[in-house]
Amino acid sequence: MYTKLHFRDYNPKQIVLFPQRLDKDIAENDSVRVVDTVIDGLKLENFKKLYKERGRSPYHPKMMLKALIYGYMNNLYSCRKIESALKRDIHFIWLAGYEQPDFNTINRFRNRVKDEINQVFTQMVLILAEKGFITLDVEYIDGTKIESKANKYTFVWRKSTEKNRAKLLEKIKVLLSQIDDAIAQENSETETVQSFTPAELMNIANELNETLSKEQAPSTNEEKQERKQRQKQIKQIEEHAAKLSEYDEKLEIMGDRNSYSKTDKDATFMRMKEDAMNNGQTKPGYNLQIGTENQFITDFGLFQTPGDPFTMIPFYRSFHDRYGKYPLTGVADSGYGSEENYHFMEETGIEAYVKYNMFHKEQRMHYEPSPFSPQAMFYNAAEDYYVCPMGQHLTRTGTVKGKTESGYVTESARYKAARCEGCPLRGSCFKAKGERTIEVNHTLNEYRRKARERLTSEEGIRHRGRRCIEPEAVFGQMKYDMAYKRFRHFGMDKVKMDFAFFGIAFNLKKMCSKMAKSAKNKENRSKIAVFSFQVRLRTVRAKYFGEIRKKSCLKYIETSDIKKKRGCIKRLF
Repeated sequence: MYTKLHFRDYNPKQIVLFPQRLDKDIAENDSVRVVDTVIDGLKLENFKKLYKERGRSPYHPKMMLKALIYGYMNNLYSCRKIESALKRDIHFIWLAGYEQPDFNTINRFRNRVKDEINQVFTQMVLILAEKGFITLDVEYIDGTKIESKANKYTFVWRKSTEKNRAKLLEKIKVLLSQIDDAIAQENSETETVQSFTPAELMNIANELNETLSKEQAPSTNEEKQERKQRQKQIKQIEEHAAKLSEYDEKLEIMGDRNSYSKTDKDATFMRMKEDAMNNGQTKPGYNLQIGTENQFITDFGLFQTPGDPFTMIPFYRSFHDRYGKYPLTGVADSGYGSEENYHFMEETGIEAYVKYNMFHKEQRMHYEPSPFSPQAMFYNAAEDYYVCPMGQHLTRTGTVKGKTESGYVTESARYKAARCEGCPLRGSCFKAKGERTIEVNHTLNEYRRKARERLTSEEGIRHRGRRCIEPEAVFGQMKYDMAYKRFRHFGMDKVKMDFAFFGIAFNLKKMCSKMAKSAKNKENRSKIAVFSFQVRLRTVRAKYFGEIRKKSCLKYIETSDIKKKRGCIKRLF
C-alpha cells in the first residue's frame, strides 16, 4: 500500500504571538543559572554613583556584570566576542534578557567599575565561605609571571639610562666650559661632573640668547662665524636639556625597578616559564601572587618585582584589609622563607608552614653538612662561642647589621678564631688570609628550626602535600584550561580590574564544578543503594522459589515417568 510522505511544518519567517521562554531549553543544573542567582544576591549599591542621573538610561549593571563574568567563565575575554555571544548564544541571550549592548558599551562598563569590582570579588569569596566551600583560615600562597600586553622589544633599562645620563652630563660640562670661562673655572675646581637640571640648562640657554640678542650685528666674516658658533652651542644646550629631561623622566617612571616597557610603563621585564625559544629571554610582565584554599582564589596581588620574598608581607596585609583578619595558617614554598617573613608571621599570629632554601636538602637520608660549616660546629650558647673540628674556640668579636630592599634590619654575630696558623686542616677549612671568621644569624636559625619542626610534623606533611595541588593546580587551570596566559590591558589599575573579573569567574566555575560533582556522587550513591536493594530482593526471591521448586521436584521424582524424573533432577542440580 502506498503512503504519502509528510514532513513537519517548517517556516523560519513565521511570527509567534506569544514567544516561548528561553530558559526551557537550558538545563536546570547549567552554570548560567548559578551565575544568575549569585549575582542577583550581590550588593551593588556602589555602582549607582558611577552613573549620571541625566541622559539616556544605561544598561542595568547586574546584567552587564552577568554577561562579562559568564563570558570569562567560557574563555571569552574580548568585548567583541561577548557582543557576538549576546546575539547568538541562548545562554547569553537569556542571561541578558534580550539586551544587546555593543562592545564599546561593554568595555566602558568594565573600565568604569575597575575600582568596585575588587569589592565584588570579596563578596564572592565571602559567599563561598558562607556556603562551606572555604574557611579563610588557611592560605596557600604562590606566584607566577604573567606577560603584559606590551610589545616584547620596548625595554628601558636602568643601567643603560644611568650610563647615558652620565655621558650627557660630561658633554654638558665640556660645552659650558667652551661657552663661558667662569663656568669652566668653576668646573675645574671639582673633580666630579656637575649635576645640572633641565630647568637650569634652559635658564642658561635663555640668558645666552638674551646676551646674544643685545649685541650689535656682526660686520665682519669672523664675527658672523663666531655668532653662528654661539647660536649652535645654545641650540645644543637646549637639546641636551630636553635629553636630560627624558632620562630623568625614565628614572622616575622606573622607581626602584631595573626596567620597564615603553608601551606599558607599569610592566617590568622578567623571565617567563613559557619561553618558546628556550633562551631565557625577558618579557614585560607582572608578578601575580594568589592565595588559594580548596582550589578557590581567596586573594590576589600584582607586583612589579620578579622575586617572591618581598611580596608576602604586602599580600597578607591585603588579605587583612579585605577580610578584617589574618589567616590562622600560612603555607608557602622556599621562595618566601626569609627572616623578615618569618618575623611578620610570628608577630601577626600566623602559623608558618614555610620552607627555607635548605629544607629539602636537609631531609635527605644521607645528608651531612660540611664539618667546617657553622651548622656542623659545636656551639656553646651559654658562653657564646663555636668550636672548630680541631678544638679551637671561635669567640664573638662583634655584630654585623644588614638591611633588605624593604628596609628590614638583620643582625649577624661575627666569630673569629684565635690562631689558625699551622693548622693541618687549614686548606680544607678556609683559604683566605688571616684567621677563620664566620657570621651567624641566630634569629634566622631559630626561625628555621621552628619551621623545620612544623614542616616535619603530621600536620606539616599534610600541608606540604596540599600545597602542590592548591596554587599550582589553579595556575594550570588558569593558563591551559581557561587560556589566561597574557593580560589584555595596559597599566596596573586595568590589569588588576581584569584579573578581578577573572577571579570571580574562576571561583564561580569551580563552585559549579564542585556542586555538579557532589550531585553526581549523591546520584551514584542512590543508584548503588537501589542496586544493592535489588540484589538482596533477588537473593530472597531465589531462595524462596528455590525451596518451592525443590519440593515440587522431589514430588515428581517419586513418579514412574522417566522423562519427568530427568527434568526434576536437572532443576535440582
